[in-house]
Amino acid sequence: MSTAVAVVLLLAVVAYAVFGGADFGAGFWDLTAGGADRGEHPRDMIEHSIGPVWEANHVWLIFIFVILWTSFPEAYASITLTLFVPLTIAALGIVLRGASFAFRKAVITLRYRRMFGAGFAASSVLVPYCMGAVAGGIASGRVPAGGQAGDPVHSWINPTSVLGGVLAVAAVAYLAAVYLVWDARRLSDNEMTEYFRRRAVVAAAVVGVLGVVGIFVLRADAPYLFQGLTSRALPLVILGTLCGAGALILLLRDAARGGRLLAVVAVASVIVGWAVAQWPYILPETLTFSAAAAPTGTLTAMLVVVVLAALIVVPAFILLFVLHERGLLPEEGVGGA
Repeated sequence: MSTAVAVVLLLAVVAYAVFGGADFGAGFWDLTAGGADRGEHPRDMIEHSIGPVWEANHVWLIFIFVILWTSFPEAYASITLTLFVPLTIAALGIVLRGASFAFRKAVITLRYRRMFGAGFAASSVLVPYCMGAVAGGIASGRVPAGGQAGDPVHSWINPTSVLGGVLAVAAVAYLAAVYLVWDARRLSDNEMTEYFRRRAVVAAAVVGVLGVVGIFVLRADAPYLFQGLTSRALPLVILGTLCGAGALILLLRDAARGGRLLAVVAVASVIVGWAVAQWPYILPETLTFSAAAAPTGTLTAMLVVVVLAALIVVPAFILLFVLHERGLLPEEGVGGA
């Protein structure tokens, strides 16, 4: 039973990375778009792409915390007590990001648009970094078991956490650029297609370099995770590498099909590979999923709720994205004022 819930938790993490992560990545490109004149077209493209769906993607984050809290309470207590600093920063960043994105659409004055745009863009980088640092702290064994608090500083300021944070920022920027290439093609915007294609290629190269550097970091700082990645999770690492290389080739050739799917599979493979490498521990080498699990009745109720949520929420998500892809959702804000 605990294994089934752990799989659901993993799928939620993958969904948040693939959907919500791309929104954060779009914020990264908003940050680096340049001044008001030079960056106007890319920012308009970003707002058009994520505007109708960005709020919905945070559903997966809430889902992750509810499952973790309800199904693995001991691990939840240890993680939140130890890593409360980056988690708090991420929570504040999400609020600031959402408010800034919404208010930037509702104001006309350039000064305030710049102010809210800076809040949106900076938070879009800060939040995935903190999330990656949290993952690095857990993966490197710096969160103690037993619902106890670990070191509030070194638990997220360490080599593995820095690697996780930087890799998270690079990966979501890569995903966002790939999505924006596809969206620009759909809108027949050749200028933005080429603009984001070049950035997707650069981001893919950065992710590849970080992956190579990560081998040495994990070997020295997170030996259990490194051992898992080079053994039982190795097929997933290879799959992610091949899909990432395939997406890069398609981007370099400016191919119209396949790149988005390969990019998604590449990022998802890395996340699933991390989980397989860490298995059976939720807190490496101190607490397993089975030992941290809530009573069977609680897990059963959680799975029932997950099924009901899938029946209710997933069709709504599909409808939302279909309407968005077909351009049937109304525009927001005061663009062009």
